[in-house]
Amino acid sequence: MKVVRDALPRPALVPFTADGARLIEGWFDHPEVRHRLGGREWIHREVRLIRERPGQDFRGLKTLRSHGWIGVDAAGTALAYIGGDVYDRWATYHGEHAGRAVLSDVDPRRSMGLAYVVDPARWGEGIGRSALLAVLSHPDVADVEAFYCGIDADNLASRRCAEAAGFTVLDPEPDWEGMLYLRRLRPGC
Repeated sequence: MKVVRDALPRPALVPFTADGARLIEGWFDHPEVRHRLGGREWIHREVRLIRERPGQDFRGLKTLRSHGWIGVDAAGTALAYIGGDVYDRWATYHGEHAGRAVLSDVDPRRSMGLAYVVDPARWGEGIGRSALLAVLSHPDVADVEAFYCGIDADNLASRRCAEAAGFTVLDPEPDWEGMLYLRRLRPGC
């Protein structure tokens, strides 16, 4: 396993709220962010979905809980949004057949799928890597054994960010949605 050293201080993670969404919604006007995630509606929808997703099935996985944080620096400046769902397990999803999810490569460990975005004005500073590392050590996810990021296959910057945080690509071939999945296991798992 690759050892990841922190060159930058990890941002403090503050709980994500509707006020936080309004604070960072301008990031979603950037063409690259809009292309990857969507416009401002994406971040505002996250506020609602963090409350609604727990207990629901998602692509054959049981959503146990959802988290969202804004990574801030020592002055309280928003640097990144990071969040995701904790699942009962992880599996590769291949669509639906006869009303059921078609899955492979099932990993029975408690897992978390992560999404993140860094303030576009701060790209290239290592903030995404630091935010990922902050989540990995956050007490709210101490029971999570495996962390996953789904990244568009052509999003080299995001892939490099996740790899710098110790994530590795599971399969070099994109899935049916054009995504690569990267995983990082909690040490000892």
